[in-house]
Amino acid sequence: MATPVEQFRDLLDVEPPERTVLVRDSDEPAPLMRLLEGAFAGQPVDIETDTTVDGEPQVLVVEAGDIVARSSLDALMDAFLLVNSDSYRTGMAGIDTQQAPDVLTALADTKFRMRGFPASSKEKLLLIVLSRYIEQTALNDDAGTLRTSFQRLSRLNDERGTRAVYERLADSNVDTHVYGMPTDGTLPNLTVHDGRTPAYRDSWFVIHTGTDSPAALLCLQTNENEWDGLWTFDRERVDAIESVAATL
Repeated sequence: MATPVEQFRDLLDVEPPERTVLVRDSDEPAPLMRLLEGAFAGQPVDIETDTTVDGEPQVLVVEAGDIVARSSLDALMDAFLLVNSDSYRTGMAGIDTQQAPDVLTALADTKFRMRGFPASSKEKLLLIVLSRYIEQTALNDDAGTLRTSFQRLSRLNDERGTRAVYERLADSNVDTHVYGMPTDGTLPNLTVHDGRTPAYRDSWFVIHTGTDSPAALLCLQTNENEWDGLWTFDRERVDAIESVAATL
């Protein structure tokens, strides 16, 4: 029988749709474009620009010739391009103001290979943004089940922003389960699953089920500070990821 890590790896093996992130701006700043291109360098997403249009700068996701999502360039800058992961870990902005733009959520069902700082300042941040989005969805629904693997449960104590989010979840109607390598002082009203096997050590997931807004982020650490990951809102895929996590 396949191990949980092997099952997770199979669930990451998806055929991504052909998507393009298109920046429509008559005068986009070159440094900003370099940030965007750098964030998706080597990923299965193309970055293009259109400087022939007027009006508010926008970012679009185009799939098979159709626009499937759009966000203002300002929204993408505020949530992703001009922030770093510390703003999420420390909670300076707060989960209620940390919004994932539609152009990021629309990149679902695509496997990304991400590196953390200092190799990259943006790649892992994309996974953090989507993690917060799913946690926020669970809080907004105030229902269902949330399963989150931190790899190390000590993050619940070490990261002030993360702790604040899970304190709110503990006080909500969301059945919240946390997973990772053992630590002392985890939060009350959370169901704790700990262990030291590769499934706990190498998997990072945030899975929300049991409502009309299923969502999951699944990542596997492949090397030091490197992850393969995707996020999905497809109910069948979310349920498949959740069914593996529930066995831990």
